[in-house]
Amino acid sequence: MNAELTERLLRLLRERTTAALGTLRAGAPFVSMVPYAIAADGSGFIIHVSTLAAHTKDMLADARVSLLIAEAEGGEKSPLGLMRVSVQATAERIAPDSLQLTEFRAAYLVRFPDAEQMFGFADFSIFLLRPGSARFVAGFGEAHSVSAESLARILRR
Repeated sequence: MNAELTERLLRLLRERTTAALGTLRAGAPFVSMVPYAIAADGSGFIIHVSTLAAHTKDMLADARVSLLIAEAEGGEKSPLGLMRVSVQATAERIAPDSLQLTEFRAAYLVRFPDAEQMFGFADFSIFLLRPGSARFVAGFGEAHSVSAESLARILRR
């Protein structure tokens, strides 16, 4: 991808705060919505979820997930022309004693300061969604494959 497309993707990832999270439930697709933050080291997307949630149970049973982050609808733009990125990833629950936990928690709270109280709930955990590949649609007829390495470089910016 060229520099202009890279900037558009980065802007989309930074401006949007929620994603559709696709998980597998007994082998069938299930989609929910999650707020996300971006790991400063480019390793992926940070989510903070309850073990009571269906998507968390799904991730613990099968770590293969997908995220869809899309431009907001509105105006005169056709829905088919909306920017969006689909990310294939692996969900990794971050252990309470992990060195990364403090860093990921801080990144999440910068984006969602109102979530502070939820870090006191025993049933909540941080997961890192490590991208394997992505497909960025910059507009109608403008689809681009993005490797895990390229996406990590973009996320670090």
